Amino acid sequence: MNILVAALLSATAMAGSLDFNGDPARGETLYPQCMGCHSFERDRTGPRHCGLIGRRAGRVAGFAYSKAMSESGIVWTRETLDKFLSAPTIVVPGTTMGYAGIEAAQDRLDLIAYIELAGDSPAPCESSGESGQP
Repeated sequence: MNILVAALLSATAMAGSLDFNGDPARGETLYPQCMGCHSFERDRTGPRHCGLIGRRAGRVAGFAYSKAMSESGIVWTRETLDKFLSAPTIVVPGTTMGYAGIEAAQDRLDLIAYIELAGDSPAPCESSGESGQP
């Protein structure tokens, strides 16, 4: 695992008092900024978001991940996703996700709450065959 990733994830684990309660309704209004590359139903330029929370990074079958993401060792939790979305190319150097990140912490929390809720619901995941499972 990348040393920087390990340090960031350790720091996140020690910061267990952080409040990760986001507003999924507001997150849904933010999700269109992800839709240029992602969807819940299918892989696009980026992998599908169905069942993202709890899944190991780089593990959607049939999706061609960067070596950096495949070898990152990350398991997507609210905390790891928050760190990644704040600065993807710093958290996983070599990722092909060229997005600069989401600066506002509340925006990240709301988006994560929506991804968690929608990604575990049968409706957005039906056509992916994932049914919200990692």
